[in-house]
Amino acid sequence: MNQKAIVIILLILLTSFTIIGRLFYLQILDEKYKDLAHKNAVKKEYIIPERGYIYDRHHQLLVSNLPIYDVMAIPKQIKAFDTLAFLKYTGISKDDLLKALKKAKTYSRNKASLIVPKLYKNEVALLQEKIYKFPGFFIQRRAIRQYHTQSAANVLGFIREVNEKELKKDPFYMPGDLIGKAGVEKSYEKILRGKKGIRYYLTDKFNRKIGSYKNGKFDTPAEVGKDLDLSIDIRLQEFGDSLMQGKRGAIIAIEPQTGEILALVTAPSFPPAYLSGRNSSKNFNKLFRDKVNNPLLDRGLQGEYPPGSPFKMLNGLIGLQEGVIQPGTAFVCNHGFNYGRHNHMFCHCGANGRSVHLPWAIERSCNTYFSKSYLNIINNYSTPAEGLDVWHNYLARFGLGQYLHTDLPVGSKGFIPDSKFYDRYYKKGRWAASYTISNGIGQGEVLTTPIQLANVAAAIANKGFYVTPHIIKNIDGSQKTVDTFYLKPKQTGIDPKYFDQIIQGMAAVYKKGTAKYSQLKDIELCGKTGTSENKTRIDGKVVKLPDHSIFMAFGPKENPKIAVTVFVENGGYGATVAAPIATLIIEKYLRGKITRTDLLNRVLNTDLTEIYQKKAPKNDEKQ
Repeated sequence: MNQKAIVIILLILLTSFTIIGRLFYLQILDEKYKDLAHKNAVKKEYIIPERGYIYDRHHQLLVSNLPIYDVMAIPKQIKAFDTLAFLKYTGISKDDLLKALKKAKTYSRNKASLIVPKLYKNEVALLQEKIYKFPGFFIQRRAIRQYHTQSAANVLGFIREVNEKELKKDPFYMPGDLIGKAGVEKSYEKILRGKKGIRYYLTDKFNRKIGSYKNGKFDTPAEVGKDLDLSIDIRLQEFGDSLMQGKRGAIIAIEPQTGEILALVTAPSFPPAYLSGRNSSKNFNKLFRDKVNNPLLDRGLQGEYPPGSPFKMLNGLIGLQEGVIQPGTAFVCNHGFNYGRHNHMFCHCGANGRSVHLPWAIERSCNTYFSKSYLNIINNYSTPAEGLDVWHNYLARFGLGQYLHTDLPVGSKGFIPDSKFYDRYYKKGRWAASYTISNGIGQGEVLTTPIQLANVAAAIANKGFYVTPHIIKNIDGSQKTVDTFYLKPKQTGIDPKYFDQIIQGMAAVYKKGTAKYSQLKDIELCGKTGTSENKTRIDGKVVKLPDHSIFMAFGPKENPKIAVTVFVENGGYGATVAAPIATLIIEKYLRGKITRTDLLNRVLNTDLTEIYQKKAPKNDEKQ
């Protein structure tokens, strides 16, 4: 063999080895081309986990899931398709389709986006057979919430599609995913949502699924969300809703020893299913635009009201703890008393010049007794500012003037003034205790939320401590994973011995005082009526409207099982509307039935709609 032939053979061998080596690299070693091949044949889809169920304290099902189907698309994979056929199979308009596709491209050309949401099984059946005709589109199964109660929308909350801010904040979510927006759905979102799974599958040239990739070797299963047992008693919640028909306000019921919320009623409200399903966005906008009734406002957690006479219990306790009054301390009340230079505090307790002691002052709601007690607290220190701050700090330990930090996502602080507030209002050093005297009877600048006042009732029932009110009872059937913050008692700083006088007076309120017509046979209850002033501006003029009706109670007196606060806007005297409602709630919880049918009929027949219509906001009205 000549040299020329050898060179040619070597060149051929070298070229062959080069080609074989290159093919080996491309097909075996180079992941880039392997990935390209996989992208053409292997698809990945996320498995949306089933959201956890929600139950009440007796494990009665409140919220489950209803399967629905979303049409998704990956913009980069979309090719020309029959638009008219797509619109026919999905039932959407051409404008909606174009908007959805534009939004999807803006979000990402490589990631899936929601195109058609919430199709039910019968609506998606035909599309499932024809989906291969629409390259880049696929159908994804998920679930919306199904409700088994008409009540507790404010507690349960709702889920809606994630927005751009939420997508950026948490990589768990993709366009079209649902997220808790209110109530426990929001508070316990990470527990309820579960964990997504991933499924790989093979497709043919028509983008049709033809089987699992490597028999599911690389698939990961979804983890179902955990179930929640709430502390509410749904029967009590539904009963509370019925009592608040035709009224605005709130009912809060708490188990004193545990801080578990038994009922959290806000009125007016709406059925929780109203914000589920295909019309949820439209319905939400209706509720949001209703500025007259404010159905999205949770009045129990967010409403701020002057607490009125129930607040007197706190001034009595602080006075006892500070030593400025004693259990035997008496003040003379002669239809009120004079204070400052030319001021008079009116009182309608009926003492008529007699001496008033603490329990009797509670029973008859004596303004004189608690105003003088308040002045003694403030004046017990070298300056009014110092005394007021001591008073303020006691109230803070009861959870007033600050967020209670319940496990629900909304709330208000209320307001308890301190010395800095009055320094700004009157100028530093230029005010006296008498300037703030309305604080002594729960008026003036003091504001509380219904849940704060219910927590005060629980603290009195417990003689000095409370457990932060919370809505969770168990997670996945166990209390072990519940945040210990909601299990530990918080001390109020008042010696337990001082609560006996207060409780004695509150029991007398039911026996022979302002709530005597709302008492129960064979169950000794403790309560305190309240009436707070209410003014508004109508046609440019300040108009006094019917006062807010307030009642704070717990029962039984010994070993209390339930503490309740009721606020009824424009309900008048506390004894008229709020006290009967509180009594009915307590009896329903303790006995499971109602014996005071006279109270029930009175409450059910009380409709304040006319009053609310009169105070409906006008252009120049400022509430």
